[in-house]
Amino acid sequence: MRQIILDTETTGLSAAGGDRVLEIGCVELLNRKLTGHHFHHYINPERDSHEDALRVHGITTEFLRDKPKFAEIVDAFLAYCQDAELVIHNAAFDVGFLNKELERLGKPPLKHFVSGVIDTLAMAKELYPGKRNSLDALCDRLEVDRSGRDVHGALLDAELLSQVYINLTRGQDALLIDVGDEDTTVATVPQMDLSGFVLPVLHISEEEATAHQDLLKQLDKSSGGKTVWRILEKDVV
Repeated sequence: MRQIILDTETTGLSAAGGDRVLEIGCVELLNRKLTGHHFHHYINPERDSHEDALRVHGITTEFLRDKPKFAEIVDAFLAYCQDAELVIHNAAFDVGFLNKELERLGKPPLKHFVSGVIDTLAMAKELYPGKRNSLDALCDRLEVDRSGRDVHGALLDAELLSQVYINLTRGQDALLIDVGDEDTTVATVPQMDLSGFVLPVLHISEEEATAHQDLLKQLDKSSGGKTVWRILEKDVV
């Protein structure tokens, strides 16, 4: 599975209001391993950055003046992302900006070139409800070293996000089988006819039924009436 961890820096917060992409940074994951195949470009946005944005990324108009415009790197960018799954923190922001850049060039939205988009901010909010889920906060929580990050930069942030994403989805490692370079022999499991087996049905005692109901009452009280067992019972009825 090929995934691209992507981040952008922009001149401001509003793509619809004319703000532009000034940096794209991507790192490649292949079967959840970094390949070293990066994509990184500074881009001349053809406008100045807002003061607040400049404080975040520190990339000046003077530095960007001789950099390529988005139209000059778009084909290489789309080829790099082709058919991959994108992993982005607060995906709506970056995708919105990239779609606006593509629209200016008469090209279809990003979804036409990639297989899908994963938003790690949405993922983190589900895993850590009510907590701060910025990239910095997740790096600290998941013990990802961000000591070299003084200002925001698209490539550095993409590299940090790749480690955050791997840690967020670490439970999926068990689903991946690394066969390496050696031949693997698949064991043959013999088929058995189980139709002749009669499975006994064990009925609970009255004491066990009472204890079960007492436990459900405790769960009802602690969960505010959201005991899953109760909800399933209602659905069955």
